[in-house]
Amino acid sequence: MPSASTLLAFTLAAAVLVAIPGPNLMFIAARSAADGRRAGVLSSLGVETGTMLHVAAAAIGLSALLASSAEAFAVVKYAGAAYLVYMGLKALLSRAPAHAPDEDDGTARVAGAHVYRQAVLVQLLNPKVAVFFLAFLPQFVDPDRAAVPQILMLGAILSTLGMTVNLIAAMAADGVARRVRGTGRSGRPWGRWAGGCVYLGLGAYAAAGPGRPAQQ
Repeated sequence: MPSASTLLAFTLAAAVLVAIPGPNLMFIAARSAADGRRAGVLSSLGVETGTMLHVAAAAIGLSALLASSAEAFAVVKYAGAAYLVYMGLKALLSRAPAHAPDEDDGTARVAGAHVYRQAVLVQLLNPKVAVFFLAFLPQFVDPDRAAVPQILMLGAILSTLGMTVNLIAAMAADGVARRVRGTGRSGRPWGRWAGGCVYLGLGAYAAAGPGRPAQQ
């Protein structure tokens, strides 16, 4: 396991990183504003599940493929961008009202599982996350100790910090959305439209990013 001083240094560095607003926070805030606090929380869980899967891949070396192969990186990159664009178009073209955050019927539960799976997929289809972990985590790994447990622990710390920030963003976005649409459940679907525009923007951002990972 990492030393106490390494854990402290990593925690401070990770806290700064997760506090900087990025695509994940925008995605979670958009989902929370469009579909309510419950959807924001589930999206946060989904994103951090995807984060831990990336960490596990980095621990066993699978993400090295994305770091070394421009073709593999491009395939995952454009698949992720296409999925975000699909989500944006679906949100903009859908006529179905978003589920209220307090609904607890069977339909809402199914929709909740779908929201969670979407967030996991969005995170998994972001090759920049895999390359980031491959570049960032090893800097805090003691070469004289087993690497896999250290990477998993560091990843868990980063994911916990990320989850905390994500939940704050989800709650804040839901609070703003409630003030805008009032207390009724049949207000204008501005949240869904805004969310759709955010998804489209994230898709364009993902597609326009670097075409190959940085060389080490």
